[in-house]
Amino acid sequence: MKSKNSHILGVEGEKIAKKHLLEKGYIILQENWRYKKYEVDLIASFKDLLVIVEVKTRSSAEFGDPELFVTKQKQRFLIAAANEYLVSNNIDLECRFDIISVLQLNNTFSVKHLEGAFYPSLK
Repeated sequence: MKSKNSHILGVEGEKIAKKHLLEKGYIILQENWRYKKYEVDLIASFKDLLVIVEVKTRSSAEFGDPELFVTKQKQRFLIAAANEYLVSNNIDLECRFDIISVLQLNNTFSVKHLEGAFYPSLK
């Protein structure tokens, strides 16, 4: 279970990620969209793409950059949720999976946007 402080940091990171995407011209379609036990932080459209965004926020890089914490299992969950979103909303767009890494150092945040961070496997 996440502590209250890490939950607050995560919410702040998602706000920063959303602002980052909006500034780059993305259209936010959903925030914290749920399918079964899966949650997608942000679903956006950009040009002719549906973009599934996982936001990882950390207050330290002591154990590695935040994006390193998007496990293969989490990727599989995001892929399953994205498939459900596409099917249930009858969307026929190419889908891209991005990670936005937000790192807080002191009172400043750095944002790293990894476009096409991972791809669905054929397994």
